[in-house]
Amino acid sequence: MDEPPEQPEPRPQPELTASARAALEPIVALLANDDSAPTSVRAPSSSWKVHVADSLSGLAFAELAAARVICDVGSGAGFPGLVLAAAMPRARIDLVESIARKSAFIERAAAAGNLANVRAVTARAEDWAAGEGREAYEAVTARAVARLSTLAELASPLLGEGGVLVAWKGRRDDEEEAELGRAAAELAMEPVEVIPAGPYAGSVNRHLHLLRKAGPTPPGLPRRAGMAKKRPRGAR
Repeated sequence: MDEPPEQPEPRPQPELTASARAALEPIVALLANDDSAPTSVRAPSSSWKVHVADSLSGLAFAELAAARVICDVGSGAGFPGLVLAAAMPRARIDLVESIARKSAFIERAAAAGNLANVRAVTARAEDWAAGEGREAYEAVTARAVARLSTLAELASPLLGEGGVLVAWKGRRDDEEEAELGRAAAELAMEPVEVIPAGPYAGSVNRHLHLLRKAGPTPPGLPRRAGMAKKRPRGAR
């Protein structure tokens, strides 16, 4: 009987600098005190783990830690983008969120944390990629947004060649990863590595997926808004 493949060890949790923590403290307080905060996790003790530590885990990938222009897709309440902005003050981070009330919260949170390197973009990722955002980023992040093949399709036209997608996902799913494998070539997105986030993350069974843009943006990308989710590439 074959042995199951050995799983990689979780990587060390990056530590916040004093200035990054100072920027995030008022954001965590805003989550607790703003009734319009678009998250069910609002208690500060939980927010530091579920939002902040989970977001920081993406920096285990050197490619993300080195990026200077980042797009956070489907940003929701602003994570991981706000945490990355605090931890990476030399990077510029666009947080793309299609729902205006969520985008407005991101703006308030960025102002509360005095994060000058954050821009809230109220748009669908596909529409942003068809205009100003096209091939404008070194890295794209997405936290619990969609299936891997959908995320790869959304990221491809946003990334310059050689750029990376870091996707926060839960338990590994063989069929979801196979779907991505079938779609990878036509999306010019190459799966590179999957690592567990370890005990630091706020989500059970959290895994981080690293994909790399492996060529020019394929013709026809981005598709019309919503199509990547409705009819994912690689689906059977």
